[in-house]
Amino acid sequence: MYVITDLPSTRAKPADLAQAMRGHWGIENKIHYVRDTLWDEDRSRVRTGHGPQNMATLRNAALNHLRADGATNIAAAVRDLSYEPFTRPHDLLGVPG
Repeated sequence: MYVITDLPSTRAKPADLAQAMRGHWGIENKIHYVRDTLWDEDRSRVRTGHGPQNMATLRNAALNHLRADGATNIAAAVRDLSYEPFTRPHDLLGVPG
C-alpha cells in the first residue's frame, strides 16, 4: 500500500499513518455507512446547490439525536419513529407537538 502525505519522514511513522487511516475508516463506518444503508444516500437525487450538504446535515442531526436517545440499532429506531410520524420525532427532539 502507498500513502501520500505532506508530513516529514520524522513524523510520518508507519504506525502513525496506520492509526490515522484506521481513524478515517472508523468515521466512514460509523457515519457514512449508516447514512447510505439507512437512507440510500449514495443514490440520492438531491444534487444541486447546497441540497446535498443540507440533507447530509439533517441526516447527521437525526443520527446524533437517535444515538443521544440511546438507540443502538438505528434502523429499528427510525422504523419506530415512522410509526407515529407526527408525534414521535417531536418527542425525540423535545419539541411540543
